Amino acid sequence: MKRRLYQLDVFTTKPYEGNPLAVITDGDGLSRQRMQAIAREMNLSETVFIQKPTDNRALARLRIFTTTRELPLAGHPVIGTWFLLAGLGVVPAQKGAVQVWQQTGAGTLPVEIAFNDGRPQRVTMTQKPAEFRAARFSRAALARALGLQPRDFEPLLPLECVSTGIFNLMVPLQRRALLGRIRMDMHALKKLLSNSEVLAYCFALGGPGKAFARGMIPWELNEDPATGSAGGSLGAYLVRHGRLGAGKPLEILQGVEMGRPSRIHVQVTQDRRRLVPRVSGSAVLILEGRIEA
Repeated sequence: MKRRLYQLDVFTTKPYEGNPLAVITDGDGLSRQRMQAIAREMNLSETVFIQKPTDNRALARLRIFTTTRELPLAGHPVIGTWFLLAGLGVVPAQKGAVQVWQQTGAGTLPVEIAFNDGRPQRVTMTQKPAEFRAARFSRAALARALGLQPRDFEPLLPLECVSTGIFNLMVPLQRRALLGRIRMDMHALKKLLSNSEVLAYCFALGGPGKAFARGMIPWELNEDPATGSAGGSLGAYLVRHGRLGAGKPLEILQGVEMGRPSRIHVQVTQDRRRLVPRVSGSAVLILEGRIEA
């Protein structure tokens, strides 16, 4: 059976930049094993299968797969999928912004789509409240796994695992130039991270409200050009440690070292002790066709 396939570049407004994403818009009836096989064939960081929701509040259910496993939630799949659905008219265009609900493995969460002249301009996802846990290994061990020195880490910020849907390791570096010096030992980093942590999010702060990042993945594709889940986690981490004010905008530039520059926009609200990130971005449709599924 042939199904509709789209590919987009996400967290960019320019083709062939950002993070590529495959979306199957008619994913009902596919087994988990079949979806995993298709995601492996796409060979991208994530492939999304859109299905009918089982939660009446949601407009669609998103099943998100890497080349090796299903994820409960991820940033660029959400941004790209809803940008596509808005462009296809599944979300009716309105003046300004419209909010819809999506069903994910992390729960039913809101998404906001901003339109301009009837076309989607930006998608904003609200992530889950941030959870924090300390890293279980030394700075020296992590430095060896990344091809860096322990002195390269920012001494006033901790190594910390943060989840706003999935856990990622926050790795603070002293300056932007150190991002270009990373030489990941995939086996060593994989040994340090558990199966519950997707990647090491290495970052350096720029001017006010700016950060530069690389997402190092030891499990499959080595590096991610744009990681919305980690971007939201970084925003919450920076608010927690006093480097970003709650409600203040954060722009993350990621993927430069891969030749796929990506811009992730984050804003973190503080509700009592909970830190809730909102992650925004744009996307560009690259191709559409049909796939044997």
